Amino acid sequence: MDNLSKSLDNVLKNKFFRFGLPFMLLVVGGSFGLREFSQIRYDHRKVKFISPEELRKQGIEMKPRGSVTIETEYKKLMEQVNLEDYENKRIPRPPGYED
Repeated sequence: MDNLSKSLDNVLKNKFFRFGLPFMLLVVGGSFGLREFSQIRYDHRKVKFISPEELRKQGIEMKPRGSVTIETEYKKLMEQVNLEDYENKRIPRPPGYED
């Protein structure tokens, strides 16, 4: 057991095992990690977009381009919400907190 402890101490004192091996593992492991992240870019390029004609064949109708704008959506939202009767209600504070 004493020999094992001494040999382990010698290995840990070796500069390659303290600095070189972790550096090599970082470089090699980093290249594999970067490969996985860069593969996402190429996988995304393979995605095909569906044309409006194909959507119509599947039974999905699209609105004409330019018919939906921020202004029209805002007007729809303002018709649904009544801001004149708005009342600000305060939530009760938890016990132990004061104003």
